[in-house]
Amino acid sequence: MKVILLGELRGKGGEGDIVDVAQGFAENYLFPNKIAQPATPGNIKQLEERRHNIEKREAERIAAAEATKAALDGKSVTVDAKIGEEGQLFGSVTPAQIADAIKAQLGVEVDRKRIGRGNNLKTSGKHAVEVNLYREITAVVNVLVGVTEEEPVAEEAEVEAEEAVETEATEVEE
Repeated sequence: MKVILLGELRGKGGEGDIVDVAQGFAENYLFPNKIAQPATPGNIKQLEERRHNIEKREAERIAAAEATKAALDGKSVTVDAKIGEEGQLFGSVTPAQIADAIKAQLGVEVDRKRIGRGNNLKTSGKHAVEVNLYREITAVVNVLVGVTEEEPVAEEAEVEAEEAVETEATEVEE
């Protein structure tokens, strides 16, 4: 079934594109959510009349995406996480945490859904994460995961060392 997209649809196209989709997808998802309309001759004629406005909006979106790419590409952000032995995390660093770190450290608002799929980082260190800004415009951000380590054994060793120093001090006084 041919439909006219009213907004961006990932993997299919952008506003004003005429694409072929399954009929059930169109009737059950695209039409009720006002993402597309049927590609009837009347709708196609209206589309041609709106084409200038659509191209103008598209140029604005591309310019905004390019500006965001310039602000993000090659930059690094740090995400603190609890790290166990051998650099494994307790849990993982999710795209939402990465988006929050980008906003806090670089001052750029990024939707968590635009951060590369499958990027739940489970090890410490430096990871290159792809951010899909608009259609084929992507930026690569370096995410540094680390610093907060879980070492209860080290804390116990410090307490024992302090007790040993106190014991030696009392023995010297006697």
